[in-house]
Amino acid sequence: MKQFAFDRTNYILIAIGVVAVVIGFFLMGGAGSTEAKFNYDIFSATRIRVAPAVCFLGFIFMIYGIMHKPKD
Repeated sequence: MKQFAFDRTNYILIAIGVVAVVIGFFLMGGAGSTEAKFNYDIFSATRIRVAPAVCFLGFIFMIYGIMHKPKD
């Protein structure tokens, strides 16, 4: 039987990280400003603080999922 580098736990951790990154990018999105109207929502706490933190934690989760040693 072949031994794979990752086991089920690794894939679950990587998937959680990917979902967190996608949620973070979704939180960063939204309408921007135009020449006719300035949108103050581009400076909201969600876009500036929360979304990058969620993305960062997602990337950390993916790194941990890759580095996690599977049980023998």
